[in-house]
Amino acid sequence: MTIDAALALMTGLLEMAVWLAGPVLGAALIGGVTIGILQTATQINEASVAFVVKASCVILVFLTVGTKLTSKAVSYTKTSFSRIAEVVR
Repeated sequence: MTIDAALALMTGLLEMAVWLAGPVLGAALIGGVTIGILQTATQINEASVAFVVKASCVILVFLTVGTKLTSKAVSYTKTSFSRIAEVVR
């Protein structure tokens, strides 16, 4: 395996990690910031409220784009397994 092929494999791995984790983390971030602002404005400091909102956002993301994320992960896994022969040489 050449250095360029190894770098391409690692780049693909990092891209896949961003594709899989990005929507979920983004939804949790937006939900957390939104509920944080609302809790600050209303002076309700309850940790369970923030947790429920973040969990709901993550579940909503999984329900909406979960199939696309899963198909991308399966496609990447198939490609990686097919390239195992190149890696061990």
